[in-house]
Amino acid sequence: MWDLAQQTVVSTYMGHSSSVTCVSCSPTEEALFLSSGQDGRLLLWDKRKPKPASRLEVVTPSCRPTYIAWHPQQSNTFAYGDELGRVTLRELQEGGSTQTLNAHNRRVSGLAFSTHSVPLLASISDDCSVIVLDSEFSEIFRDRRHQDFVRSACWAPGGSDTLTTAGWDHQVLHHNVGQTQSALTASTSPT
Repeated sequence: MWDLAQQTVVSTYMGHSSSVTCVSCSPTEEALFLSSGQDGRLLLWDKRKPKPASRLEVVTPSCRPTYIAWHPQQSNTFAYGDELGRVTLRELQEGGSTQTLNAHNRRVSGLAFSTHSVPLLASISDDCSVIVLDSEFSEIFRDRRHQDFVRSACWAPGGSDTLTTAGWDHQVLHHNVGQTQSALTASTSPT
């Protein structure tokens, strides 16, 4: 952990036995964050505890999580993608629900929640596709115009329906993900 104002390391946490692939901070609790690693572990960290890391179960233990995104409005809910192209939405509390969707044919490379009052979830992948899921965890949009790995996704602020993606194909694409449009008729426009 860094103190950006002082540009110094405040704390170092060791919980993974291999490279850490992603971290995501709680939107409401400063002491909580999630991490995933090449060791296949998905860890919940609570900086207030003497042993801050607790391991979370994943859908398939032999399949590594590749990306994590904490729900911006529900502090007990997060999404993660894995090597098999699945996206999982999970609640943290004991006995909480878990939903998994076979979203892509290859590794999930990123996830991004929108700023809508009921956020949408964008998922990008090494299969060159972009998908968007609604609050019911149903696919409402898919785009395959990228010609190489999709590496970044972000939503325009203020509840906008504009999703921007970038890939190794040297393209930055703006997608208009109208919530009332079907996955087959959603419009997209290149930059």
